[in-house]
Amino acid sequence: MTKSRLQVKASTAKRFREFSKKNNCNQSETLDLILDFFEKNNLSPFETLVPSKVSLEQLIKKRINAVIALLKDMEKNKINPTLAILQSLIEAADPKNNYENRKRDYEEDDTHPDFYK
Repeated sequence: MTKSRLQVKASTAKRFREFSKKNNCNQSETLDLILDFFEKNNLSPFETLVPSKVSLEQLIKKRINAVIALLKDMEKNKINPTLAILQSLIEAADPKNNYENRKRDYEEDDTHPDFYK
């Protein structure tokens, strides 16, 4: 094993030694593990890793607004027209019977088990 020296500030060397001891590794192993971690995870210590809370909140709000818009569009273009078609089919099948105002038999019959719900 060939030894090599790196020039670093004394404060940085002290932090690195403490970090190595805390993780029960020698300095070479620690440095290898650190470099492997950055390479495997395609990370750079020169870039910001975590977005700020404000940007996360804005991103979540945008996604929520997109979901709301999608639901409104579905209701407007799919659900309401389908409901209107079904209502017209029901009325065409039995025009004398008004389904909106009709009470079910058990709503008037207090002997029916569903009456007391």
